[in-house]
Amino acid sequence: MRNLRLALWILFAFSVSWLAATTTAIYADENHPRRLLFFHRSAGFQHSVVTVKDDKPCFAETILRPICEKHHWRLVSTKDGTVFTPENIAKYDAFLFYTTGVLTDAKSADGSKPMSGAGKEAFLNAIHDGKGFVGFHCASDTFHKGERYETQTPSERDAYINMLGGEFVTHCSQQPATMKVVDASFPGARKLAPSFKKTEEWYSLKNFGDDLHVILVNETKGMHDKCYERPPYPATWVHKYGKGRVFYTSMGHREDVWTSPQFQSLIVGGIKWAVGDATADTTPNIEIVTPKANTLPPK
Repeated sequence: MRNLRLALWILFAFSVSWLAATTTAIYADENHPRRLLFFHRSAGFQHSVVTVKDDKPCFAETILRPICEKHHWRLVSTKDGTVFTPENIAKYDAFLFYTTGVLTDAKSADGSKPMSGAGKEAFLNAIHDGKGFVGFHCASDTFHKGERYETQTPSERDAYINMLGGEFVTHCSQQPATMKVVDASFPGARKLAPSFKKTEEWYSLKNFGDDLHVILVNETKGMHDKCYERPPYPATWVHKYGKGRVFYTSMGHREDVWTSPQFQSLIVGGIKWAVGDATADTTPNIEIVTPKANTLPPK
């Protein structure tokens, strides 16, 4: 009996020690700062929120930096496409894009250096292998391929568009529109449900991936201008790209959108999910919540 008690006591002591060590390891891992690269090269049109003046941070960075500090994320902000090397890519947990145009082209609206072809390939491979991606607004106005008012099959699209899950067509005048929250369980979306209205430069989008899990739907009823003469379509979504986690929202053109609680709540949730610090349902629902998403507006 005495030997049994001794054995049980040793087992108990070992279990407590193991649990303490495991808890410490988990705690340390949770507090390891996530590293984020905010890339905002404008090979095409340069938006005001990413325009750098007098070497001061762009407006979007001034919003992102305190958010990152609050959540213990380390943010690096750049327009320089040469950062996309395998060695640099390995340093980051997720990539935040506010970009336009073909990022491998030397010409740009902001004088920045291009991403190399090898850098683009290494970046996409890194997302596929498990890195996170967060796309704002014109991240869908990047790496176009094919006719603007025509859809392309996945094999015809640029690999970047397949990673993102959708592509810019055009936009018309800025106006109020309703965002319908179709997944309030996504991190940061609960406070936005069931819907909210915001004035924004709304993108008309195409080439949606059939595996998208839509979070916000752009309700087109009541909107004016021809580019919105179409059925409701996805405006914010997530999907898996290989092992990687991809989040995109069409919002982010206007400064007052960046300062709004709705947008900030959504992007915090998107970043948390992209780096793997939050869970979310990623079951494809695009055909359920936006069955006519690929109906394009008139030219």
